[in-house]
Amino acid sequence: VRERERERGGERARETWGARPFGGWLVDVWSRVGSVGLGTQRSSCSNARRNEHRSEEKAATMASTAKRTCWNRAGAIRKCAGTHAGTAARNLSRTVGDGRKRNVQVAATNDMMMWESLRLAVEEEMERDPTVCIMGEDVGHYGGSYKVTLDHYKKFGDLRVLDTPICENSFMGMGIGAAMTGLRPIVEGMNMGFLLLAFNQISNNSGMLHYTSGGHYKVPIVIRGPGGVGRQLGAEHSQRLESYFQSIPGVQLVACSTPRNAKALLKAAIRSDNPIIFFEHVLLYNLKGAVGDADEVQCLEKAEMVREGKDLTILTYSRMRYVVEQAVKAAVAEGYDPEVIDLISIKPFDMGTIAQSVKKTHRVLIVEECMRSGGIGASLSAVINENFLDDLDHQVVRLSSQDVPTPYARTLEDCTIVQAADVEAAIKSMVPIPARIA
Repeated sequence: VRERERERGGERARETWGARPFGGWLVDVWSRVGSVGLGTQRSSCSNARRNEHRSEEKAATMASTAKRTCWNRAGAIRKCAGTHAGTAARNLSRTVGDGRKRNVQVAATNDMMMWESLRLAVEEEMERDPTVCIMGEDVGHYGGSYKVTLDHYKKFGDLRVLDTPICENSFMGMGIGAAMTGLRPIVEGMNMGFLLLAFNQISNNSGMLHYTSGGHYKVPIVIRGPGGVGRQLGAEHSQRLESYFQSIPGVQLVACSTPRNAKALLKAAIRSDNPIIFFEHVLLYNLKGAVGDADEVQCLEKAEMVREGKDLTILTYSRMRYVVEQAVKAAVAEGYDPEVIDLISIKPFDMGTIAQSVKKTHRVLIVEECMRSGGIGASLSAVINENFLDDLDHQVVRLSSQDVPTPYARTLEDCTIVQAADVEAAIKSMVPIPARIA
């Protein structure tokens, strides 16, 4: 009886898989596993080939188990990130299919987390322009490592929301080629540190092709993803790559810092004809705040005035904006009056806004999470000294991260990056008491 059952099971398996070409077989495996990622796909494909004698019922059970395993993994990551993306996904799914309902919801609450504002920016631009597409590791069925592309594949399909293999150099090249031929790709790096594997494509192709082709090609590509020092992510996952990319000619660098400017800046970056590297800090995805409507687009080259003052100018960007605000709050309580500017554009700098502030305060403090050697602060300090030396009453002061690999231990990690107490101490050391009283 057992032998007959095995024979019948083997015949059904051969009828299901053996009579089809490899492409059809792979598509069926993909759909059975739930399109949950390359690793699961490879595992399911190999298991199916090794176990052709199994019946369809067992294959369906394996697929169901794989789906549950994947979604358990997704839930664990969401919980670890603190996004509670499951609830957000259910709320969003009620509105994604109906644009009017979604707009009413946004207008009513007028606030959302940063990952939600980035997600909405991508959705609105993909609706507006059919040439916009997104590609990267797990951006499709999984929704991205921080859910910025959650459920987009359901609305726009698997070709416009393309899951790629774990091969950054290859899919970055594919994105650049797509941009050259008329598309507007958004390439997501699961972590910005991984994009070092695609450095050749970014430097030699995305930034230079417009020039080296004599203007025949343009490369309207957005390269985005999470970066910065998180919470005990270790050295390789705590990279700050803005200092790596700032020397590449032809590439713009933009760092968002609030849900509102994240949405408006990403929309502007997608519409730009230039290659844009868009930095999102890993600890800001859960930051909640107001966002603009679908028509709000922010200038990519313009800095943002966070607080006006007269004692000194503090130049910062990304997560350090909030470290500075914390220090400034304490300093203001003691009578200091600093001016805070969020750079937004870290290449090129908004020299008009910077010049106006420096000529008013005559003191400059630069606060960054980037490394001290060769960082954004080093370039900005050089530019200020070259152009506004006669306007300065104090040397330019830089507060940057230590030139060491970021430790995993929380206490050591905190020691390597700028804290609010460091900023407050720098403010008090730069502003003399007579100036403060005056």
